[in-house]
Amino acid sequence: MNSTVYAEEMLRSLVVFSLLFGSMSVLPAADANLTEFFDRFTKEWVRAEPELATRTQYLTGPEQDRLDGQLSEFSAAARRQRTELARRSLAELRRFDQKQMTPSQRVSARVLDWQLDSIVRGERFEDSSYIFNQGIAGQPGQLVRVFADVHPARSARDIDTYLQRLAQAAPRLDAMIAEARRRAAKGVVPPRFILTATIGQIERLLGAEPSKAVLVTAYDERLGKVATIATQDRERYRAAATKLVAEQVNPAFRRAIALLQEQLRTATDAAGISNVPGGLDVYAWRLRTNTTTALTADQIHRTGLEQVTRLEGQMDQVLRQMGYTQGSFQERFAKAEADNSYPERENIRETILADYAAMIRDAEKRADTLFDIRPKAPIQVRRIPEYQERNAAANYLTPAIDGTRPGTFNVPLVGPKFSKLRMRSLANHEGVPGHHFQLALQQEDQGLPRFRSAGVLREGLTAYVEGWALYTEVLAIESGWYDDDLPSKLGAFASQLFRAKRLVVDTGLHTKGWTRQQAIDYGIPVSEVERYVAAPGQACAYMIGQLKIMELRSKAKRELGDKFSIKEFHNALLRAGSAPLEVMESVVEEYIRTSR
Repeated sequence: MNSTVYAEEMLRSLVVFSLLFGSMSVLPAADANLTEFFDRFTKEWVRAEPELATRTQYLTGPEQDRLDGQLSEFSAAARRQRTELARRSLAELRRFDQKQMTPSQRVSARVLDWQLDSIVRGERFEDSSYIFNQGIAGQPGQLVRVFADVHPARSARDIDTYLQRLAQAAPRLDAMIAEARRRAAKGVVPPRFILTATIGQIERLLGAEPSKAVLVTAYDERLGKVATIATQDRERYRAAATKLVAEQVNPAFRRAIALLQEQLRTATDAAGISNVPGGLDVYAWRLRTNTTTALTADQIHRTGLEQVTRLEGQMDQVLRQMGYTQGSFQERFAKAEADNSYPERENIRETILADYAAMIRDAEKRADTLFDIRPKAPIQVRRIPEYQERNAAANYLTPAIDGTRPGTFNVPLVGPKFSKLRMRSLANHEGVPGHHFQLALQQEDQGLPRFRSAGVLREGLTAYVEGWALYTEVLAIESGWYDDDLPSKLGAFASQLFRAKRLVVDTGLHTKGWTRQQAIDYGIPVSEVERYVAAPGQACAYMIGQLKIMELRSKAKRELGDKFSIKEFHNALLRAGSAPLEVMESVVEEYIRTSR
């Protein structure tokens, strides 16, 4: 039985949810099946977004094959239909009586309620984002990732659906261009430096010639690893994909470049979202959806400043332990970083990737004392494609649902200099026990509804997902993982400092009139500053989520005393799956109640 069928069988085998007639607001008993509702809603949601269907492999047979060969419609009408589905589904969900649910069902219902409510309430802010930007969540990055990473590579049938989908890339790009023009007419135009970075990314994406373009080579490389794909099928793929890229896709990319160059003529360097119409309201909304709290920009800014002071003090202590006592804090850290860097030599990137892999293996062993559940899927380390890495941050990609791709820790290796200081903490964050333990385990959890295990909806999850990964960085420090490696301990504190500075910079850019250069001068790399400008509020999710998890852990320790178990605390969080912070708080309260 394949993994998709098995998951569906497990889903159908969940306890049937039933309600008594008690109120006209509650569904009649014959229809009151929460599990059935979750599945029915999710199938309708997935069918409207073929890329999501491909990533989750939620459906089966001819229907899944058909969706694997499509791109979703990019239009205002499609967005309205999606919002209307969210509105209808939210109303139906709220007719179930949460008091009659199991604790696990209640968590899932609350998560979905938060997500659908956020989609409905956020409808008025939909036009405020920049369609084309250099970020991994922007365009063309998202579109390219569907082809390069997400589209399955298992058989000749997948080649056919890839080519069908690739034939739709140019119309999709043209629809994005039209939408970007419409938003520009309303005053939503990216700053000049975002336009410049995005143009550069698209130009690198075009490549020297169509046969060497990422949309041809990335998938071809994956096909080459599948023994059952015949040589003639792979040759057929390369010829057809090269033709589509040359005749359709690259001309569409050039049309996108022309639009961005046109916007450059009138764009400014004003960085914050406050510069677009209604921008402060937009940013307040983005903070809510990214942090899943009611914290204001001023509160987050102050928290960031406090954390910066605390972490610089801890770093100063480690610097002195390492013998760096002369000069300013910045000078001593720069010297430590220079002293702990890789030599500049040929093939150094291969060495770095191998070292990251060794760090992942080491973390897996060390995690035994802190975790007793972990994912079955393996994890690999891979370099981010060169066309994108100049504007990209390290990130994690969940394993393929069908097991054909492991979890992937993607890392940019631009160079020419590479510091070793932050490598271990980055491997902990993106890999083990960070995103890989949480997201891959969630994907494998048969006890969760599949809309959650497959990560069908992303709204309201960033603060916990990124907060968990950042929490595991602190966990490694607390657990002595770096006690025999002071440079990496310094780097771990530096990584924490970086996330604290994000709180200051993101709120500064979008509510306090900070310029791009001010943010750079505060100690944030150029690519990161530009990322915050393109995705307002997202960078605040990390430390706000981490601080909340640590607050909940302190509460559990205080109330449980000798009965507190770090493994059981982690189990409670991991088994609950990704959730808004207010829902995660209720999970911990339930853990405390049942552990007394």
